[in-house]
Amino acid sequence: MSTPLRTRAARKSPAERSAEIAEAARLLALEQGLTAVTLRAIAARAGVTPALVAHYQPSMDALVADTFATIVADEIDEVAAFLAARPGPRERLGALLDTLLDGTRDDVTIVWVEAWALGRRNEALAASVREQMDAWQAVVQGVIEDGAATAGFRTEDAGAAAWQLLGMIDGLNAQALVRWGDASARGSMIHGAVEGMLGLERGSLATRG
Repeated sequence: MSTPLRTRAARKSPAERSAEIAEAARLLALEQGLTAVTLRAIAARAGVTPALVAHYQPSMDALVADTFATIVADEIDEVAAFLAARPGPRERLGALLDTLLDGTRDDVTIVWVEAWALGRRNEALAASVREQMDAWQAVVQGVIEDGAATAGFRTEDAGAAAWQLLGMIDGLNAQALVRWGDASARGSMIHGAVEGMLGLERGSLATRG
């Protein structure tokens, strides 16, 4: 009986192979969640052997943490650039709420939700989650501080307001993953709450166009 020949992976430089494995992990996480980032799944996605993945990524905990950090950092950079194009703090905050709650980022929401759970037993991932939560807070806090200085936002602690806002966003997005309540209304639901929290008139965070 003949034995099927295994196709050998094309020879690549260590940097190319490492980047290929990292990209396979990133795509798996976005498509199926962090729990899908396993040695065998990455190997199948990259078209290499599990042993080769283990050679370049000897710690799966570290790879999962790095994958999470890459996905979230990319989103933060994208959202920061998106907000920078808005004319003022009210427009930026309204746009921030809309883009994080319109359902188009649910793939990243799944990554976040799984990271919070998996981080209980993966300290590298937990550290990465804390770091990225700090990064998100800095973005939101910056918008609120700018609004307090120039657009009538009223708050005694912009950092605390940013944490509260992020908690509201995370909660609504997590609920939407299981289709609890009216997921399509999550953006409009939070506008009024944030306006009240920051002492703004009703409807002032509504985005137009």
